[in-house]
Amino acid sequence: MTEAMNVDGDGDGADETFRSCLSSLLDTGSVESHRYYLARKTLLEMLRDRGFAVPNCEIELPLDEFRTKHGDNLDVDGFRISSLHKDDPSIKVLVLFCEPGIIKVNVVRGITTKIVQEGLDRLILVVQGKMTSQALKAVELFNIKVEVFQITDLLVNITKHELKPKHQVLTDAEKEKLLKQYSIEEKQLPRMLQKDAIARYYGLEKGQVVKVTYSGELTQLHVTYRCVW
Repeated sequence: MTEAMNVDGDGDGADETFRSCLSSLLDTGSVESHRYYLARKTLLEMLRDRGFAVPNCEIELPLDEFRTKHGDNLDVDGFRISSLHKDDPSIKVLVLFCEPGIIKVNVVRGITTKIVQEGLDRLILVVQGKMTSQALKAVELFNIKVEVFQITDLLVNITKHELKPKHQVLTDAEKEKLLKQYSIEEKQLPRMLQKDAIARYYGLEKGQVVKVTYSGELTQLHVTYRCVW
């Protein structure tokens, strides 16, 4: 009887230890703060891959430190990101997170003031709901390039997926060299739509060419080129 009681006691201790270890692996913070954290990290990586100056310490900021800084009562204004291009500091980009819900035209008009004040060349808006038709038209009237991303599209960096081939954006000189090497015109290259997820990640314009490298255990190294349309 004593042995049976000892076994049961040991079992309870083991269960308690297991529950303690399991709870330490669980995310006890809010789901919303985790979403903002992931989206912010992807955006910082996106800007870095586009050639903008982004400190590694910002990209690698741990989730707990992010929550300590911003708390659970999240203020979207605190997530704005401003950066200059490394090769051309005159190019400035601003990332703004919009409040949850439908984005109406008055919200877009309010952003216009920020564009004028900061002398921007590019703007990225992160939304969590639909934009009204009037809001979309107002965005089209901006005199700078404006990109709109749903926050759900930024929770994962698609370029880091193990099954995704490597993409490299060619410079204008590299593009011309490629076309000359194969005696072709850009319209003869395979196409990539401008709305493609990779094209959107790199902010590609029509006419830009991307080198796509496929590699894997079951496939041999294969390289192709695609022109954005």
